[in-house]
Amino acid sequence: MELPVILIILAIFVVAVMYSSVGHGGASGYLAVMAFFAVAPEVVRPTALVLNLFVASIGTVQFYRAGYFSWRIFLPFAAASIPFAYLGGMIHLPTQIYKVVLGVVLMLAAVRLAIRLSNDNEVKDPPILACLAIGAVIGLLSGMVGVGGGIFLTPILLLMHWAETRVAAGVSVLFILVNSMAGLAGNYKQVSVLPPDVWIWIAAAVVGGLIGSTLGSKRFDSLTLRRVLAVVLLFAGVKLIFV
Repeated sequence: MELPVILIILAIFVVAVMYSSVGHGGASGYLAVMAFFAVAPEVVRPTALVLNLFVASIGTVQFYRAGYFSWRIFLPFAAASIPFAYLGGMIHLPTQIYKVVLGVVLMLAAVRLAIRLSNDNEVKDPPILACLAIGAVIGLLSGMVGVGGGIFLTPILLLMHWAETRVAAGVSVLFILVNSMAGLAGNYKQVSVLPPDVWIWIAAAVVGGLIGSTLGSKRFDSLTLRRVLAVVLLFAGVKLIFV
């Protein structure tokens, strides 16, 4: 097995551990890995969503079993995001525009990973119209870029005091799962161009997701490691935009 292939597998494993520990599927991290290794743009989006499906499925089970979930919060966001993620999956941006949009998303993801967001105060019910509007915007962007949207939803839930920290993670991970499914459905033709090593990548993501989501549901604090990963995402974002 060639060195670049081994490095991609290791990187996907690390990304899955770090992201799943905070209730994310890791798509922005997988996108960064593929950007560094110059994977073809038409392969990047469906591959990231497929990896997301596996990791987010594991995280959903782990956080739900631990009691960190709320259907009341999840449903209005998902109701709007799913159809728009499907629509976003059908949109194929020109390569240069896609790289710029992806670069911005990676830099936003870096900020999210680098800071500790928490909310252990009393939460309030989110307005339904706000949930629908936010869900629609996140869903459309998620489908177009190839992420699940949790990297955007979690900070919104916490900053607006709409969910406690672990519940926000549990809601976000299922949100990521359904958006990834919808984005893939809208972009189903490109699933046939997944890289030949994708099953090894999936295995690495699954193992990492099991470890990370187990630690995350038990209040593991991975802030230092996530900040290291944030630097990688930042460099990847800059590379996509300016190189």
